[in-house]
Amino acid sequence: MAQVTLYLDGETVERVRRAARASGLSQSRWLAQLVREKTAREWPAVVREMAGSWGDFSEAEEIRRTAGKEVAREPL
Repeated sequence: MAQVTLYLDGETVERVRRAARASGLSQSRWLAQLVREKTAREWPAVVREMAGSWGDFSEAEEIRRTAGKEVAREPL
């Protein structure tokens, strides 16, 4: 396992301490979890499971009909 040195101001260090303590994790584990969350390449399972859960949500065509004229976009 690799080690990383971080230079943080006092306020940030205290925020890390409080957050780690509140979650029941060590500061190291809390920071590692934060890095994993921020660098994830896919949506978390709880977000993926919500797909289609809004039965009364408007269909895309209905939303587009009431949205007005699209603006021309500049080419990439």
